[in-house]
Amino acid sequence: MKHAFRNPVGSHVPVAGGLSTVGLPYARELGAETVQVFVANPRGWATPTGNPAQDEAFRAACAEESIPAYVHAPYLINFGSHTEATVERSVESLRHSLRRGREIGALGVVVHTGSATGGRHRSVALKQVRERMLPLLDELTHDDDPFLLIESTAGQGSSLCSRAEDFGAYFEALDAHPKLGICLDTCHIFAAGHDLTGPHGMRQTLDELVATVGPGRLKLIHANDSKDVVGAHKDRHANIGEGHIGEDPFRELMRHPATEGVPLVIETPGGKEGHAADVERLKKLRESEGPRERR
Repeated sequence: MKHAFRNPVGSHVPVAGGLSTVGLPYARELGAETVQVFVANPRGWATPTGNPAQDEAFRAACAEESIPAYVHAPYLINFGSHTEATVERSVESLRHSLRRGREIGALGVVVHTGSATGGRHRSVALKQVRERMLPLLDELTHDDDPFLLIESTAGQGSSLCSRAEDFGAYFEALDAHPKLGICLDTCHIFAAGHDLTGPHGMRQTLDELVATVGPGRLKLIHANDSKDVVGAHKDRHANIGEGHIGEDPFRELMRHPATEGVPLVIETPGGKEGHAADVERLKKLRESEGPRERR
């Protein structure tokens, strides 16, 4: 799918009542150029079948309007869990999200990288990630299968991946699979300790990410400001420019070579009004020249 913009800007949209009849009108009201949706209850294990008519209408509209679509998998998924029932449900849930992603024409399915529970060492949990997640990646054999996009956390608890360098061990565990990509959440990476606000802080973080996993792996960006200071390890999103990250790092993000063609999706507070304001703010930052570079 060819994007009309270097960085399409959009939002996570509600779809209760229908992907096409609810999600797309909401996106259009925001002026969204890209969308992210849930295909199951994000806080449950249910794996509902889709509505073929809604799926086809959503897929056709996104294709016709060049709107890249993404799925966010449920939050409960954790391939690093010490509880076998949780791991088995994680496999089933992620397989469902990947299948539904293909059915609605999504380019990627976002899943959180999880944590090593039960006091186990990180290496043990990553071995389990390999054993249970790699087979799911190997099932992505269709031309229209989505990428699996791993999203780091804010660094709470025994997180398996929170800083840019942590993606290295995760990619190694999954053999740097060709269908594996990254969804970078700006709030999460800031909360994990990357100061995006310093001189060229965003550039340095993106440089480190590329150095860790190689070029072309960054497929989606969750553009969220942070209610908390850098390194707070708290996942609390703020509206763009109203948190501790501020506007300038987002402008810098949209000028980095690694973000060429990568969509930005907001997951910010404020409902439809807040979302519309954030989409508009990011579009203006995309078009603005910004401050002169420090010498």
